[in-house]
Amino acid sequence: MTPPARRFTHDGIAFGCDYNPEQWEPAVWDEDIALMREAGVDLVAVNIFGWSHIEPRRGEYDFARLDDIIARLHAAGIRVNLGTGTASTPAWLTTAHPEILPMAEDGTRRFPGGRQAFCPSSPVYREAALALVAQVAHRYGAHPAVTLWHVSNELGCHNALCYCDESAAAFRTWLRERYSSIDALNTAWGTSFWSQTYREWHEILPPRATLSLRNPGQMLDFHRFSSDQLLAHYRAEADVIRGLSDRPITTNFMVTTHIENLDYWSWAPDMDVIANDHYLDHRLGDPTAELAFNADLTRGLSGGAPWLLMEHSTGAVNWQPLNLPKSPGELTRNSLTHVARGADGVCFFQWRASVQGSEKFHSAMLPHAGTDSAVWREVVELGGIVDRLGEVAGSRVQADVAMVFSWEAWWATHTDARPSQAIGYLDQAHALHSALHDLGITVDMVAPGSDLSGYRLVIVPGLHLVSAADAAVITDWVAAGGTALITFYSGTVDEQDRVWTGGYTGPFRDAIGVRVEEFAPVAPGTVLTLSDGTNASLWSERGRATTAQVRAAFVGGAADGAPAITRNAWGEGAAWYLATLPDAEGRRRLIGELIAEAGVSAPARVEGDLAALELVRRHGADHSYLFAINHGAQPARVDATGTDLITGSAVAEAITVPAGAVRVIREEPIA
Repeated sequence: MTPPARRFTHDGIAFGCDYNPEQWEPAVWDEDIALMREAGVDLVAVNIFGWSHIEPRRGEYDFARLDDIIARLHAAGIRVNLGTGTASTPAWLTTAHPEILPMAEDGTRRFPGGRQAFCPSSPVYREAALALVAQVAHRYGAHPAVTLWHVSNELGCHNALCYCDESAAAFRTWLRERYSSIDALNTAWGTSFWSQTYREWHEILPPRATLSLRNPGQMLDFHRFSSDQLLAHYRAEADVIRGLSDRPITTNFMVTTHIENLDYWSWAPDMDVIANDHYLDHRLGDPTAELAFNADLTRGLSGGAPWLLMEHSTGAVNWQPLNLPKSPGELTRNSLTHVARGADGVCFFQWRASVQGSEKFHSAMLPHAGTDSAVWREVVELGGIVDRLGEVAGSRVQADVAMVFSWEAWWATHTDARPSQAIGYLDQAHALHSALHDLGITVDMVAPGSDLSGYRLVIVPGLHLVSAADAAVITDWVAAGGTALITFYSGTVDEQDRVWTGGYTGPFRDAIGVRVEEFAPVAPGTVLTLSDGTNASLWSERGRATTAQVRAAFVGGAADGAPAITRNAWGEGAAWYLATLPDAEGRRRLIGELIAEAGVSAPARVEGDLAALELVRRHGADHSYLFAINHGAQPARVDATGTDLITGSAVAEAITVPAGAVRVIREEPIA
């Protein structure tokens, strides 16, 4: 049972950072704290990677330096987000117990020297970690500086999938609890294929590397198990803290494009406040659209409540193939996009740029160049803006559009064998969210099976894996009067990765009025043409409309004449189906038609490039707040009346948002 939440409270919007004072001599600490106050920093995470410093040898604890830095922060009026310190194992632990080191799918061990050098199923690691947590929580559980507990750090970032014998034993235990009998497991995994049938539980292993394709049902369950194992570790640390402290507890999620191994829908109820780390990914075409997507997904995990941006960067990261700095003003625009989409905290990794170690080229609030730098000046400016936006804290984003998002569908899509290795779960989700974003439409991200009654339009992108019950939630909502867009590769398999037979789209088939008989993916770079003139790519299908109206068909190619875009009246509503991936113009055109049909519109009228503008409204008890963030090179005019909290200027009827600028209007009257 999930324990009752402890409320995280903060005066206004938190502005903070990770701080690693163990990298610096105490003589630097006072300068750091003085500069934090200058920048407006009021929440600092410490002891994130402190294990080897506070427990230099097993059972030997030294809290002198941690006592000192917490006392100094408290004296300066800076609140502490206190880490449990368990994110990276100390050398004495892995030396004494090399069996805790994680194993890759090829059966090779991963050694110390990086971080997260532990198997999540290791009882030895768990025992040592909880002993440390007990010491930290006992010492600081009632400390007046501590406002939030930070369990571990980015759990599962590197070690989510461990294939060692300890993991194998824990996997078997998890499977017994899930299936009860070996026969039920064989049925779920389809082990009659390739003579894979199991007779005894001890025969089962993790899906280690094989000479051929692996069993997709086994891989799916291993993902579920691995997510659950790390959640179990979070719960174990949190349970220790709860017995010794009354402060709220969380950990930093990684809701981002390159992290897929944790089902955060199952984690979210255990958090007292949702916190997320997000870094721009320049390997994507438009990193600002990806930022908006993941901020909306984080808000979805929070159930619409305000959340904390626990980490992001002031500039370049250090782990991408090409690590680009941010352009002038981009730091502010990125930060306030998170706030616009529900964040009540803006925190960075890290405070002072490291001069040694693996992240020495990762940007920071206080860069290597020091205070005589553009980054520092923008940090200070942002701190002032965050302070002026304090009254926004506690307000919520409201949306008329929902997008169904599923980590399980992500896992099931990315199996060893699929119709095209070019298809990825996020392709459609990002593309359709981006089209909504370009039209100024705010989106709530929801889990399969969620209540949809408050929405006018629901987007279901590539929901490859779906249960009959979760599909019925969508189709019943449509029948009651809703408008939905369901896209290709949806409804292909059930929760056990078993194909829905009778025509692809399975449990959605009747509602969309289309029967898909055969997939016809196309090579990357191939341009498909639709009968309405739309260009598309990636995917086509051979099928026929049973009851749906065909709005566009494939012209030429393997799916010549088959429906590509359809609309089907279903009960009192309409189910649209998209059998390909239109180009950006085609997506915007389709989404524009859908929002018009559903009665959805942007928060305000805009003159200028709406696609370059973040336009999001937060609603509070006394005021609504319209965020207008201009990522473009030209000014935009936004209809609004009230007061701009950025400049303090009155706004009568409309405001011009300069290129690269941000405006936040406290609206009068309340929108």
